Amino acid sequence: MNAQSSHQIFWAPLAWISGAWQRGVCLEVDGAGRFTCISSGIHTAPEHATVLRGPVLPGMVNAHSHAFQRAFAGLSERRDSDADDFWSWRDHMYGVALRITPAQMRAVAAQLYVEMLQGGYTQVCEFHYLHHAQDGAQYDDPATMAWAVADGAADAGLGLTVLPVLYERAGFDKPALRDDQRRFAGTPDFVADLQRSVEHAGRALVNAGVSIHSLRAASPHSIHALMLRVETHDIPVHIHVAEQMQEVRDGLSHTGQRPIEWLCNNVAMDARWQLVHATHAEAAEIDAVGRTGAGVVICPSTEGNLGDGIADLPAWLGAGVPIAIGSDSHVCRNAMEELRWLEYGQRLKLQRRNVCASPATGQSATAARLFDAALNAGARAAGQTQWGLCRTARADMVVLDGQSPGLLGMPDTHLLDAAMFACDNSAVRDVYVGGRQVIVNGQHLQQTPIEAQFESAMQSLWQGH
Repeated sequence: MNAQSSHQIFWAPLAWISGAWQRGVCLEVDGAGRFTCISSGIHTAPEHATVLRGPVLPGMVNAHSHAFQRAFAGLSERRDSDADDFWSWRDHMYGVALRITPAQMRAVAAQLYVEMLQGGYTQVCEFHYLHHAQDGAQYDDPATMAWAVADGAADAGLGLTVLPVLYERAGFDKPALRDDQRRFAGTPDFVADLQRSVEHAGRALVNAGVSIHSLRAASPHSIHALMLRVETHDIPVHIHVAEQMQEVRDGLSHTGQRPIEWLCNNVAMDARWQLVHATHAEAAEIDAVGRTGAGVVICPSTEGNLGDGIADLPAWLGAGVPIAIGSDSHVCRNAMEELRWLEYGQRLKLQRRNVCASPATGQSATAARLFDAALNAGARAAGQTQWGLCRTARADMVVLDGQSPGLLGMPDTHLLDAAMFACDNSAVRDVYVGGRQVIVNGQHLQQTPIEAQFESAMQSLWQGH
């Protein structure tokens, strides 16, 4: 799906602009699908304007996704042994990774991305390590699986940042991958070349960065080699780090430093870098990351589902570190629910309410602070220089249904609070990406065929398992 080919004018009764609701907002969009002018205080829709049927939010960036894991969501909620944790979940998840074909990958990604649109996301960062064929052999086109993901994004009409992953070993003391990780293999050159292939393909709504699976999965030599390949490119660089305490213990055992500590001391991190999870971080590490300009991507629903732990969000915010959100394993595909659990985790941990509000800096509304923080940090994580309802940004708009339970009767000043903390289901009514409508009355324009392809893929993947 491409941007509209001609100039458009939209009018919204309310729109979230620069951290506040503005009334009577006129949004002009050019043929490239970008905002050219945004004006408020226009209380009657201009002639020929498309009237947006509810309060309008900017689209949120989902800053961390493994699309193929959507095929596993809901299928690991049983325990047949004395204990279950991230590591046992991971071994089961590999079964999906070993079976899924490019066609199935496209079908799963398309369904996932439709669900993301319905949940208020308009861009996703795909942490892409499923590179090779089922036997581990490289496809004739090394980007085959990346194109499958990109095709799924095009089917849905969602913006996509592809992040090919450097993944070369099974652990700090294991120089090679396990056999059940054979599809993940990637060298620094493979990753850099794949990033260039995706970026130079010129696909609509698609850009690319690079990623490193983790310190346990990539050697220091290879991390530095990859950074040399991309050091002059202003692209996102993502890495899983300190998600589980076992990873922290292993880092201390093999390097003498905690994972985040090692990164800060051994890698020239800058604003391109995104530390995914960063769940187990000490105060000195948080301060060190704050000095680099790097951001953090927190995935509350997945971290809760896997029992990873709860990040020290007040400390990250206090250090001025940009905080984005991701849905990771996709047990949740709703941006507001992800933000709600970002706050609720802190409330449960600290036994306080409105932990993320900051009255001292004029940010007394928890929802507003979290939403704007994730909005701005997500844009950085996706390599987007302009984002939100502002001039030159891509014309992504999420229209809320003001009649939905949770929003009905709410004062305008508290609509964002209610959308985040009082809605059982998504309150998204319509969604536009690059000026083109993709969700109408909560339904995707191609929902029926996309659902049918997904159901077929799931039946094939799970037959006999």
